[in-house]
Amino acid sequence: MHEILPLAGALATGVVLGIMFFGGLWWTVARGMSSPRPALWFVGSKLVRTALALGGFYLVGGGRWERWLLCLLGFVLARLATSRLTRPPMQDRFVHAAGAGNAP
Repeated sequence: MHEILPLAGALATGVVLGIMFFGGLWWTVARGMSSPRPALWFVGSKLVRTALALGGFYLVGGGRWERWLLCLLGFVLARLATSRLTRPPMQDRFVHAAGAGNAP
């Protein structure tokens, strides 16, 4: 029982790190596209998001491969959830796909 708590914590931390990383990416794209200096947004965001994710992995891993693996699993699960939650509604995807074939 006492070994399960750190492993569950590693999984949960991986989810939180993934939400921060991929949610931050989504937020950056939304802000950066309307900014007069989008390169600053994208580069700055990449540096901050990567530093937080790598630092979190390093702290959670603690030299134990099981924790690293579960943290990575949580990170990937958060990526799947974030991409699912931030996709446009189904009707918008059909409109964009239908209009894409008509482009020169």
